[in-house]
Formats: sequence, C-alpha cells, structure tokens
Amino acid sequence: MPAIMFQGTGSNVGKSVLVAGLCRAAFNRGMKVAPFKPQNMSNNAAVTEDGGEIGRAQALQAIACNLPFHTDMNPILLKPETETGSQVIVQGHRHSTLKAREYDELKPQLIKPVLESFERLKVQYDIVLVEGAGSPAEINLRENDIANMGFAIAGNVPVILIGDIDRGGIIPQIVGTSNVLSEDDREKIQGFIVNKFRGDKSLFDDGYKIIENQSGWPGFGVLNYFPDAWKLPAEDALDVRTMSTPGQLKIVCLCLSRMANFDDLDPLAQENDIELKMLKAGQAIPGDANLVLIPGSKSTRGDLKYLREQGWDIDLYAHYRRGGHILGLCGGYQMLGKQIDDPNGLDGPAGRTEGLGLLDVNTEMLPEKTLRKVTATHAETNLAVSGYEIHLGKTKGEDCKQPFAYLDKKPEGACSKDGRISGSYLHGLFSSDNFRSAFLEKLGAPSGGDLKYEKNLNDVLNKLANHIEDQLDVNALLKVAQ
Repeated sequence: MPAIMFQGTGSNVGKSVLVAGLCRAAFNRGMKVAPFKPQNMSNNAAVTEDGGEIGRAQALQAIACNLPFHTDMNPILLKPETETGSQVIVQGHRHSTLKAREYDELKPQLIKPVLESFERLKVQYDIVLVEGAGSPAEINLRENDIANMGFAIAGNVPVILIGDIDRGGIIPQIVGTSNVLSEDDREKIQGFIVNKFRGDKSLFDDGYKIIENQSGWPGFGVLNYFPDAWKLPAEDALDVRTMSTPGQLKIVCLCLSRMANFDDLDPLAQENDIELKMLKAGQAIPGDANLVLIPGSKSTRGDLKYLREQGWDIDLYAHYRRGGHILGLCGGYQMLGKQIDDPNGLDGPAGRTEGLGLLDVNTEMLPEKTLRKVTATHAETNLAVSGYEIHLGKTKGEDCKQPFAYLDKKPEGACSKDGRISGSYLHGLFSSDNFRSAFLEKLGAPSGGDLKYEKNLNDVLNKLANHIEDQLDVNALLKVAQ
C-alpha cells in the first residue's frame, strides 16, 4: 500500500501540523489513512490502546485519521532526561536510557522494529503518511539514520520536503538541502512545500520558480500560516504559549526544564476569561495568581532542584500563605510531598530528595512503570474525569486520606486538609469539559464556560484540512505515494 514521507528543512517547520491536516484531508476524502513517525523525540507522550506510549504529534495525527492510538505509529520515542541522555522507548515500551553516542551505536538494531511497525500499518490502510524528524540536511547524522532518508531508502518511501518561510531564508533552506544530499537521497525527494507564508503570495512567485529551477524539484504549493495551529496539542514545550489575554482567573504554570505531558494545559489555554501564564526561568510567581500548576516532569528530582534554583519554592510558600491554590500533576504531585526516595537510581543518582513539604505524602520510585488510560471520579465534585497515567513511583501518606479522585473505587492523589493544595497522577483531566468548568468555577472563574474541547479539536482539524485543500495540490501530492 502507498506511503508518502514529509521531511523538513529543519525542526519546527510545521511538519507535524501539516501531516495532521493531510491525514484529516485524506480521511475526509474517504480514505483509510494512518500516521507514522519512525523516530520521535518528545517528553509529551500519549498512552496507546495497546498499552504503550507514542509522541503526542502522532496521537494528534491519529485523531485526524479517526483512529485509536497505536504503538506502531511511532515505534521509536526518545524522551530526554538530561542534556546528554534520553530514555529510549521501542514500540511503546522502555528499552533503555542512553547517552547520545550510545544511542547512535544502537540505531542499526532499531531499523528492524521501525520497518516491522511500518509494514504492519501499510497492509491495513489505503495510505500511510510519514513524518520525518529534524532535517535530512544534517548529513553528519546520515550514517545509521532511521528518522529521515535512512528510513525513506529502507522503506522505499517517496519524500516531500517542507520549508518554513516564516523564519526566513526559504530559498537556501530548500536549495541548500538539495545541494548537500547524496544523489540517492536526493532522488527520493519528489517535490517541496513552502509553509507558513504570510501576506500576498504572488510576491513570492519569482522565489518559488528559483527554488524549482535550482533544486530541480517541483513545488506542490505555498501554504499560508494557519492561525489556529496554537489550538492543536503542542509536542515541544517551547511551543506552549502564554495566553496573555487578561482574564478573571490567573493560572501560572511553572516551565520545568524537563516538563512532560503538558497537553494538560491545552484546554486551559482555550478557555475564555482564563489568563494562562507560562512562567520561565528567573521569573517570580505573580502575587495575583489564583492557581499555580506544577506540571509533569521526565526528571522529577532534577526538576525539583531546578524549581528551587529559580526561587519558586519560596514563591510557592508565599502564594499559599496569600490564600492561593496549588495543583501538582504527576511529577509535580511528587514534588509537593515530603520526600522522594529513589533507591535504584531510576530518576538520577540513587538517593533521597527532600520535597516541598506542602502535602503530607512520600514517594518511592519503583522500576515498574504505570501506563494506562483511565476514567476516574473527582472526589469533590463527583464528576467524571477521563485521562491517562504515565509515571514511575508510588505515593502514600496522610493526605491521601483526602484523595483528589477515585479510580476503580480506590483513592487517587491527595489534597491538603484545607483543600487548597492538590496532587494527582491523572494527566489529560482538563479535557473533560464538565470537570474543567467546575474546577475553574471553584477558583473564581465565571460559570457556564462553553468550550467543548474535543469537539473544538476536531473542528480545528477540519478547518486545517480545508486550509490545505484550498492552497496545496493535494491530488498531485497523493499521486506521489507508492
């Protein structure tokens, strides 16, 4: 069955969003379509129906295809834990934690599971839309590559190259890529797309022809900047936006150095009357914040150290004394407790880290990873919450007697006795509209919010698909597939 691979002239050129839109466009045409990314690097993961995890971008693309998430859609996922090392997830499950050089040595062994997953998808669907990673122009990484041209050659998949005109230098982006590739790799590329254009596209007619002439590749069109892209789940923490529109409720999220599974923030960012501030390093927690959210982390103990380095621990104590609320999710929940014991060195060097002491709970890091989709009941409101768990560690203590929620009729999470500090392992909880409205109303937001998050997400995907159909030659793109 046919497939097309979309590679970029660099990171963050819009590959993930464009592939999601093409997935929805193909689905709207009545095709059975599936997404695929051989190798991804992200700490924002989604839990799959088959009990594993994949990158959030492939989960979004699966939604665009009207498919459940499956580990075959992203067989290799790298989750950075330090500046030099990442956890390696193979077909949904932890394989190892390796430094960059060690991972490079492992890659020749990983092309096999990558191709296995790809072939399983190919036989089930009319077309598979493949997303690359980074850029094929990074020819210093070409040997043992499994993310871009190494996969395209091994899987015999034609490639479309995407350039980002918004960042400038679109001509050298595409022509330069053409010039540095080997002849075999160059021949795999069947054309290019100019992405994120703003203004009068006719002003770029000459530039478009120059790219075609100097690269030898045909163009499939110039795609205008899609203004609603921010409403789609972000995969990179750098893409999470501060929503600075003044609102009746101010929520501050601490941007940890290894912030993970931050899709929790997406529904909050789209709520009317909510001001969501992403607090960066060196910034103090504002005195007028209603809620401070401590998100998940791929390195809880390391990020707790980072939190203290910013002085946020002192700010949190002051925020609480002023009557403010604090919510810790997953790693953020663990940080709120008295201590984190890590006897096996699963989250850094073996040892113990003192927590913030805002909840009377303790966490022990254990080798077995909890990874599952769940439906829970929020203890205070008795409202259903749908989400997922993806964490190491078990948390126990006196404040667990005031649980955040009930999961399988068992207490989950913990709350302080006055109810102003809460912790939970439930990710994705704010996607549940009724719970989100009730939770925000308790904090002082106006009642009766009309955001239907999942419906809105599908509406944006349809809008994106129409945006692509109107401006690109989708018929010609789909004919490239082989």
